[in-house]
Amino acid sequence: MGTMRNGWMAAILAAGALYPAQGATPPATGGMAGERVKMGVDAWRAGNYDSAITIWRPLAEGGNADAQFNLAQAYRLGRGVTADQKMAMDLYLKAARQGHQQAEATYGLMLFQNGDRKGAMPWLQKAADHGDPRALYVVATAMFNGDPLPKDWVGAYARMTRAAASGLPQAKTSLAEMDQYIPADQREKGQALARQMEGNAAAGILPASTPPSPAKVTPPIRTTELPPSLPAQPAPPPPPAPVQVATHAAPLLSPVQGGRWRVQFGAFSNQGKAKEAWQHMAGRLAPLGNIQPYYVEAGAITRLQAGPFVDRAAATRACVASKAAGQDCFVTAAP
Repeated sequence: MGTMRNGWMAAILAAGALYPAQGATPPATGGMAGERVKMGVDAWRAGNYDSAITIWRPLAEGGNADAQFNLAQAYRLGRGVTADQKMAMDLYLKAARQGHQQAEATYGLMLFQNGDRKGAMPWLQKAADHGDPRALYVVATAMFNGDPLPKDWVGAYARMTRAAASGLPQAKTSLAEMDQYIPADQREKGQALARQMEGNAAAGILPASTPPSPAKVTPPIRTTELPPSLPAQPAPPPPPAPVQVATHAAPLLSPVQGGRWRVQFGAFSNQGKAKEAWQHMAGRLAPLGNIQPYYVEAGAITRLQAGPFVDRAAATRACVASKAAGQDCFVTAAP
């Protein structure tokens, strides 16, 4: 996993409310237990954290999912108890295993924060299926980039559409960015799937899975567009197997020292992965001439670029030749 912006994760975790919400009946709580959980919520909101803990602890030990989630919140925040992230994780997991939707999302996000992206995805997918906007955003990004989930642009577009419809402003930005890369027919299918998923969620039915859809280009969603409440998502999968090229072929292009144009081959979660990708692709890019790699740090990602080229036209010709050799790319100006 790439560099994590701690402020973003703190914000997304802080977004989780206690259960039951004021004036609402939570899905996993009812009867006397539900009333006791709500008493704890009322005490918490009044600042009586010790009293809230006293109420929730026996309920949590008895298996009440809402009490487990609320007690996990207390341990994560260190209110009424000494902060204990391991205890919080254990309690979130217990509640998540009972289908507690906020616990599924929060547990998945904390796993993601701790570097276990693959372990996080099943929980985030469950929460996304239930309509959690934070989980929808992360899962959509993972599907679009093909990391760590299989690439599925129809599924990604559907989930990002739902996240944007929930009011998450950064999801609207990412959805507009997806529009630049996802073909119109796949966007239409994604919109239809989003409507189907919304209807299924309203009926309490999990959305049907969608087979991965083909994609010809693999630009990652820029992590600079991630909301302040979401972890950075790594970019595309490793490049395809090298294509054999004649080592004696004359260069097609001659990069110019000091040129301000480059070709970008992808964005990676750290510089080490970007360098590894360059080592894999450098051989089949020999016809482009004596280009040099650039590793551009951009927040939580490292962009792999090569050049320089004297003008945009030269960089475009290089990108066309790169695609012919089996390596996707796009032209960009040097930062």
